[in-house]
Amino acid sequence: MLQFIMNNIGSIIVGAAVLALVVFLSYRLISDKRQGKSSCGAACSSCPNAGLCHAAHDKKSVKKC
Repeated sequence: MLQFIMNNIGSIIVGAAVLALVVFLSYRLISDKRQGKSSCGAACSSCPNAGLCHAAHDKKSVKKC
């Protein structure tokens, strides 16, 4: 077992770094989603789904007669 680790230490380190990055980014995306932050680039004028992502916000601002 120790020989396997010594022969593959570089791959293990790179794999651990990639795993840590994926875990961090996943945590960040989930955290931002819970806080209501948008993950888009905020360029709604060029987005084909502009009417979908801000639909809930727009309904709250419309006054009912």
